[in-house]
Amino acid sequence: MSIYDICITIAIIVYLCMMLYIGYRFSKSNSDTEDFYLGGRKMGPLVTAMSAEASDMSSWLLMGLPGVAYLSGICDAFWTAAGLAVGTWLNWYFVSRKLRVYSSNLNAITIPDYFAKRFHDDRNVINAIAAVIIVIFFVPYTASGFAACGKLFNTLFGIDYMTAMIVSAIVIISYTLMGGFKAVCTTDLVQSIVMTVALVVVVGYGIVQAGGWGAVMDNAHSLAGYFSVTQIHDAVGGGAVDYSPLTIASLFAWGLGYFGMPHILVRFMSIEDEKKLVFSRRIATVWVIISMGVAIFIGVVGNAMSANGSMATLADGERTIMTIAGLISKHGVLPSLVAGVILAGILAATMSTADSQLLTAASGVTENLLKDFFHVRMDNKRSLNGARITIIIISVIAVFLAQDPNSNVFKIVSFAWAGFGGAFGAIMLLSLFWRRMNLQGALAGMVTGGAMVFIWKFMVRPMGGVLDIYELLPSFVVSLIFAVVVSLLTKAPDQTITDEFDAAKVSK
Repeated sequence: MSIYDICITIAIIVYLCMMLYIGYRFSKSNSDTEDFYLGGRKMGPLVTAMSAEASDMSSWLLMGLPGVAYLSGICDAFWTAAGLAVGTWLNWYFVSRKLRVYSSNLNAITIPDYFAKRFHDDRNVINAIAAVIIVIFFVPYTASGFAACGKLFNTLFGIDYMTAMIVSAIVIISYTLMGGFKAVCTTDLVQSIVMTVALVVVVGYGIVQAGGWGAVMDNAHSLAGYFSVTQIHDAVGGGAVDYSPLTIASLFAWGLGYFGMPHILVRFMSIEDEKKLVFSRRIATVWVIISMGVAIFIGVVGNAMSANGSMATLADGERTIMTIAGLISKHGVLPSLVAGVILAGILAATMSTADSQLLTAASGVTENLLKDFFHVRMDNKRSLNGARITIIIISVIAVFLAQDPNSNVFKIVSFAWAGFGGAFGAIMLLSLFWRRMNLQGALAGMVTGGAMVFIWKFMVRPMGGVLDIYELLPSFVVSLIFAVVVSLLTKAPDQTITDEFDAAKVSK
């Protein structure tokens, strides 16, 4: 191992130790399940904002987006990012404060718990279904994060993929088990800073190595369809492929997913004062727009570096940032430490999402399935231990699913994102803003939306043509239609439910 590799390793180890320390620091502050899952509803606006966005961005920010842009140009990445930027703002503007007030009034500490109490589901059927959906889609989502960690260390040091993935998973599991929600949010804040540093350094170094801004732009414009928002570049054939308005709309529909993301929505529920979510919204929106824009441009810069020979041509575009970081490390000891921080940024993007997913899935299994649906009696201590055991079990399954080192992070994340957006997105919006919605409508929308994700992905979309659109869009629409129609065809909610709806008012 060279001195440069040692410096990179030191930087990464310091980062990982910092995460473990944060977990230990908060390990004694979890006296009950509200502390463990929501931080006692005492989170500040900055932590809330950056934790929500760090857990949102995941490894696809530093691997998926640059990878897509590197190989096929900006079209795919641009419309996806545009949809996410708009969706981020809309989610913070319309959903965050209303959900904070409503969930607090109902004393709900998880998203399934909110649905059950919102519709007075005494049998906790919607609770159980929502918890099952969370587990189904969070397991592959978490697996994609573990896979990203394995790819990182395998690319850099030639470390066995499985070994690297398992070690990374152990670190994530450890601080999540110890510190719960407070540790997860605090590590997310640190991780968002590390991710920002990584993006800035990589794009600056990449532009210089590519020959300057003009060289980057010249290369992009020389490739057919590469710098277009209506075409994608065919890296194999060298031509351009037109994108239909429907395909663009389906990419833009990524933004709809935000309304159903449990690990993001729970951040809204955790803040100490719903009025402070206004400040959180501004921070979150600005950071998301800038970070995604830089991530896409890194892919463009990487392609220019490959074109001028300063970087090898990559078959897997998701390794762009890793490869550039490796080049930075060759310039000396200090650059090697900087490269270590960049690579820690990839870990940060992965860990900030995986820890949130594990915690949310654990709450679904322990609180919503075992306690609410199966009526397993648990005091606070048993509940916390049950959550920790669940985290370990889900992690083991995720590691098993992530065995393939060639798995595509972007594709796995896109499917899980569609799952949550399709199953929960429309239901969440209607539950917050439509007084007439009832339990039957919520159940119908949740089940049909979740099922349509699978149906469209594996049965309809393969037919091609106009049907080849992202499964989130049809799933969201189907869920919305079924929820509205079934609610109107069945009995209206009783007075108690509508009174609770009217009481959930957001202050000006």
